[in-house]
Amino acid sequence: MANVLAVLEQRGGALKSVSHEALTAARSIADGLGGEAHALVVGPAGTSGGGLGEYGADKVYLATDDALKLYQGDQYAQLAADRVNGGDYEAVILPATALGKDLGPRLAAKLGCPLVADAISVAYEGGIVVSRPVYAGKAIYTLKITAAPSVICIRPSAVTPAPATRDGTVEEIAASSQAGKAKPATTVEVKQPERAAVDVAEASVVVSGGRGLKEAENFKLIEELAEAMGAAVGASRAVVDAGWRPHAEQVGQTGKTVSPNLYFAIGISGAIQHLAGIRTAKVIVAINRDRDAPIFKVADYGIVGDLFEVTPKLTEEVKKMLEG
Repeated sequence: MANVLAVLEQRGGALKSVSHEALTAARSIADGLGGEAHALVVGPAGTSGGGLGEYGADKVYLATDDALKLYQGDQYAQLAADRVNGGDYEAVILPATALGKDLGPRLAAKLGCPLVADAISVAYEGGIVVSRPVYAGKAIYTLKITAAPSVICIRPSAVTPAPATRDGTVEEIAASSQAGKAKPATTVEVKQPERAAVDVAEASVVVSGGRGLKEAENFKLIEELAEAMGAAVGASRAVVDAGWRPHAEQVGQTGKTVSPNLYFAIGISGAIQHLAGIRTAKVIVAINRDRDAPIFKVADYGIVGDLFEVTPKLTEEVKKMLEG
């Protein structure tokens, strides 16, 4: 019986939402294999592995040590590799976050197995079938994985967490032996942005602005709409390069890929690198006065008009709807 392991991500001892997505994907594959879905949680003392049975975990392996409060690549990879080598696993699922993109290759190298990065779908069809974007998002290819185990990193928001209640039995495993080993690099600090913000990579709604806003001060239009909708603020590469917005908000091939339920592209023409970052958004709304802008070719809804007139009116209507 082949099982599937989901390596989950925590911050400050609390699991991030992408962990539930990874576990849902692991559950779907395990069902196809006729095996179990297991979860590995690594973090500081006090981190809980409870409640994961709701998303399909048959068993949760919990490794806690205060030395692992921050992500430590070498130790995390070794703990995951030890877990895989100690069980019968067909695949390992990780979220394709900054942590997953670092941990995935490390783990695949330790296991000597294939790695699929930035997957946007995964299923079991007589074998594990994965789809991912290529050529800056201009094409999607689908492949069937024949090797076992394999490591698969799934793009955030590509999988919708789904209830699939299982036992979710928690088993604590040793972490201190790994935490104390010599290591070539150590994470010593994580600096958070000065202002609290919703991460564009995890948000269900993203409102992004581009050069059409003309100057940094006009980004208040984007912020006001995002605040009204409880959304994350995003930005095009041109805006970030100009110093208008922080790099953490950049959406695109050289920024963050996003898969929200709703994505607003305001004053964004739609360069290839930006489109690569929003390809898996469920619904795209574009506001641009250039009716020939490339963004309209991928948008589900488009408004040809002056963003300085349209955006405030949209914000006003959203507020009215929510107040009503």
